Amino acid sequence: MDVFQTMRFFMTVAQSGSFTAAAEILDTTTTNVSKAVSSLEARLQTRLINRTTRRLALTEAGTRYLQRCEKILDEVREADEEAGTAQVMPAGRLKIHAMAAIGNHYVIDAIARYRETQPSVMFDLSLTNRLPDLLEEGYDMSIVLARDLPDSGFVAQRLGITYSILCASPAYLKKRGAPQSPAALASHDCLKIVNTVMPAENWAFEGPDGVETVTVPLSPFHVNTADAMTVALLSGMGIGIQPIASAVDGLKAGTLVRVLPEYHLEELNIFAIYPSRKFVDAKIKTWVEFLKTYIPGLLAADEKIVGSTKLR
Repeated sequence: MDVFQTMRFFMTVAQSGSFTAAAEILDTTTTNVSKAVSSLEARLQTRLINRTTRRLALTEAGTRYLQRCEKILDEVREADEEAGTAQVMPAGRLKIHAMAAIGNHYVIDAIARYRETQPSVMFDLSLTNRLPDLLEEGYDMSIVLARDLPDSGFVAQRLGITYSILCASPAYLKKRGAPQSPAALASHDCLKIVNTVMPAENWAFEGPDGVETVTVPLSPFHVNTADAMTVALLSGMGIGIQPIASAVDGLKAGTLVRVLPEYHLEELNIFAIYPSRKFVDAKIKTWVEFLKTYIPGLLAADEKIVGSTKLR
């Protein structure tokens, strides 16, 4: 019998005034109750209850121990109740990871909208262009771009599909002209995003004639995030890949122009990944369900601005 169980037996005896009454309350036998209290006294090397054939009386040590037991078991009960409500009541802090472009342009907006109805949930958001180790790094969830996911045993919910396009500044295109085909990129300054998501050397386009792959010429500029690429494009440095999320503001403002508008790069899934399907915390469950309804609307609005092939 564990420590908490023997404490409960002792406390019930002390409060009810007899082993028989305690056994009825605990739905066990008087012998079991007596053995539990004797075992507790033996472990403590202290007599807690003086017994006679007619009555029980707590010793001084027993009275002090009863007060501690009542406090400890109340805290255990409260802890159990608090943990149990985690399955039904969204509250507490979510530590989440997202890849930079979708984090900056979709996830932060989604957090703001989600917290309008769930203000008890707080967020720690980290942005990196990689697939983190959720358990090792302590994340509750990761939101990533990927064609497919490795077999990890984690739960993955697809939130939507997105893709990247080519963009340049009006000044660059005025100076160098706009390429009319993917092959024509060979005569342009092609800026490269170098990370685990974006292609570096070979750009595979989906267009009117299917998939067309071109080898990108020597690049004058490499960078590791899409938002940094946006700054480089706005500066007129060349033509580069932009995820839709990073391109829309510049396209709306006219500070960026879509290059090869009949083509886009490989479509990627947006996944929400979390460790387990069993006993999912309410804040994770409601957050994922919110993302599944909210993110597709943001993607559709941005795709409309880009004005290209519909997402499948």
